[in-house]
Amino acid sequence: MSGETDLIKLYSQHILELAADIPHLGHLDSPHGRARKRSPLCGSMVTVELCLENGRISDFAQDVKACALGQAAASVVGRRAIGCRREEIERARDQLAAMLKRGGPAPDAPFDALEVLRPARDFRNRHASILLALEATLAAMEAAEESALP
Repeated sequence: MSGETDLIKLYSQHILELAADIPHLGHLDSPHGRARKRSPLCGSMVTVELCLENGRISDFAQDVKACALGQAAASVVGRRAIGCRREEIERARDQLAAMLKRGGPAPDAPFDALEVLRPARDFRNRHASILLALEATLAAMEAAEESALP
């Protein structure tokens, strides 16, 4: 029964609220970069399309097919990604992974709201889904940077 209770606690009201309110869902008309990331363990998938201007995300859209935890992470990322540079997204991804896998601190602002996912550290099978939004954003940024090369 303890495992079931822990899982119920994991899906807190705040996580469910985030999962139900994911910003920037859909597609962009002319994205500079696009990437899809999938968790092989659970099948969750996040696709990100974005535009870059002077190295910063200027427009952002996402398609999220994930569990509530992956949706909650995508919700936070969608609220904070516009205006970010690649280094900020990389740092958020690395800090989120450290929080989940090694009990590290929550990611720095502007992604500090990912702290809500701290209880998932005990559920290793959920980590990949939680990281998808940031990983897809990074891959889309890389695609945009490559397409801008002469």
